[in-house]
Amino acid sequence: MFNDIGALELVTLVVLAVLVFGPDKLPKVIQDVSRTIRKIREFSDSAKQDIRQELGPEFKDFEFEDLNPKTFIRKQLDNDELGLKEIRNGFDLKKEMAEVTDAVHGRETESSSGTSSTSGSSGSTGGRIDMSKKPETPARDDRPPFDADAT
Repeated sequence: MFNDIGALELVTLVVLAVLVFGPDKLPKVIQDVSRTIRKIREFSDSAKQDIRQELGPEFKDFEFEDLNPKTFIRKQLDNDELGLKEIRNGFDLKKEMAEVTDAVHGRETESSSGTSSTSGSSGSTGGRIDMSKKPETPARDDRPPFDADAT
């Protein structure tokens, strides 16, 4: 419940409780707080049991923690019925990125060497696409269009 409270915070809370309630009333306050927490837990457990009984036997595996969206999504993605683990394990990001890089630079990879040489894209570059930027030199008579509204 209090996983993120350190030793210094705990000591500070104890000293503050002693100062506020006094050493003679502090044990009674601790008993009252623990009794209240126990009653709240019992109420929560009985409410969960009532909801499970009302839902019926088809929801016997229902957990209230699954209502948290993060938990629900994590549980659904770890489910083996969807086959997502095979897809996730079968996808090699480094290999895919290397293939894309080789395709951009015009190099052939071992997996695409048989397919790209037989593809129908033939031209003066031997099926390669020139991706380098070349500055376009406009003809001397070509002027940019004049926009009267812009000036």
